[in-house]
Amino acid sequence: MNYDNKLKAAERLLEVMDTLRAKCPWDREQTFESLRNNTIEETYELVDAIADHNMEGIREELGDLLLHVVFYSKLGEEAGAFDFADVANAECDKLIYRHPHVYSDIHADTSDEVLKNWEALKLRKKNRKGGILGGVPRSLPAMVKAFRIGEKASSAGFDWGRKEDIWDKVKEETAEVEAEMRRGDNDRTAEEVGDLFFSLVNMCRLYGIDPELALERANKKFITRFSHMETEAERDGGLFTDLTPEQMEELWQKAKQAETEQATGEGK
Repeated sequence: MNYDNKLKAAERLLEVMDTLRAKCPWDREQTFESLRNNTIEETYELVDAIADHNMEGIREELGDLLLHVVFYSKLGEEAGAFDFADVANAECDKLIYRHPHVYSDIHADTSDEVLKNWEALKLRKKNRKGGILGGVPRSLPAMVKAFRIGEKASSAGFDWGRKEDIWDKVKEETAEVEAEMRRGDNDRTAEEVGDLFFSLVNMCRLYGIDPELALERANKKFITRFSHMETEAERDGGLFTDLTPEQMEELWQKAKQAETEQATGEGK
């Protein structure tokens, strides 16, 4: 590993940040609060690049996120609270503390054991008032938050004995949604739909499926099929919005068939 080049690159980025903060009107105006939404946007752009397996995009978006780390560190330095070195050293200390199986004499032979140790040490170190679930960020998107809640509860021993048992819960919650829909109580229906979503997210967790990626795959699949339907409608000289439900269903089935043929290499 060429640490010299990496250190020089980090030093260069810190120097660029100092210059921008001193000479650029926009950079001078920024605060922790004003950068928050930009940080969220950059994070999602990185997520998109990862989902697309775009290594060039991942490199670029990682750089943008790194800029935000440096920017927040500069703001902290100006406030006399912390600087980049404090941030980096604190993270190193945290990683060493939470990896006693690497840096100490604690044994952890599996990933599950590592995660259980991690959560236990995290809770002990931070002594959160919210207990085991207190470390789940309030601002997380609901699906990600549900997944993390399930993980943390599981790390404390609160989980289904067998992953197959989750299906009974999913069926139970589905029945409760149907019952509330028949009653016409929208508030209660929304509550039960939330319970069903929570159960489905836990099903994903137990079966090793990322629910966010799974849903995004479904989104992309629908977009591809719908676009195919629009193209076919225009090819026939009409507008998609003028089609009857039956014609739309026919085009939907053709889109699915075209997708299958493309995946299997048929029709070439």
